[in-house]
Amino acid sequence: MTKNIIIIGSSGAIGSSFLKHYAEEDKNNIIYALSRSEAASPSSNIHNVSIDIESDSSISNASSICSEAGPFDIIIVTTGMLSDENISPEKSLRHLNKESLSKIFSVNTLGPALIAKYFIPLLKKDAPSFLGFLSARVGSISDNRIGGWYSYRASKAALNMIIKSLSIEVARNNPQSIVAGLHPGTVDSKLSKPFQGNVSEGKLFTPDYSVSKMAEVISNLKPENSGSCFAWDGEEIEF
Repeated sequence: MTKNIIIIGSSGAIGSSFLKHYAEEDKNNIIYALSRSEAASPSSNIHNVSIDIESDSSISNASSICSEAGPFDIIIVTTGMLSDENISPEKSLRHLNKESLSKIFSVNTLGPALIAKYFIPLLKKDAPSFLGFLSARVGSISDNRIGGWYSYRASKAALNMIIKSLSIEVARNNPQSIVAGLHPGTVDSKLSKPFQGNVSEGKLFTPDYSVSKMAEVISNLKPENSGSCFAWDGEEIEF
């Protein structure tokens, strides 16, 4: 069945793989690719839209552009930040600083929350629809056994709470919708590159493999699954 789809963060490793996956799934799918930089377009049905997830006005403007083609079956937010040239995951409390905490939360939590504000109204109401956010197993409070990575863990835990609250509110007006977190596993990407030496053999996935598995998870979710977080293999991750 032909779908209307939005991929936010479409120029990243996972976002571009989602574009490829859904473009190949059905050549009639209409896909809006949102990112700061224009994504490669493997299909003429892919429409590029600029977005800065740290700007309220940019998110609002992007949603207005997409609304002309709505409503949408699937919206996936693939943005996220773990480190950059100035920020590294904290190994201990002494490495915490306000600037890094603020930046990580801005990208991983505040941006997705504002995206939800403007894009949830674009979801279909007369058929099942899906809004997904890339979360992470390390954002699970109950699964945290080694500590560290304060800002990344906390930003993803906060995102999980937002996902849960969204699912409750959205269900009141759109009971067929599904709002969920997606854990892609450890993907061979710019985000994971500095930390791949610690990944167990066979657990470093290509973006295409991870996306194919997450797309399968998405296709099997039901409204009663809304508000939860699911790993690439379909396992529900406890918050």
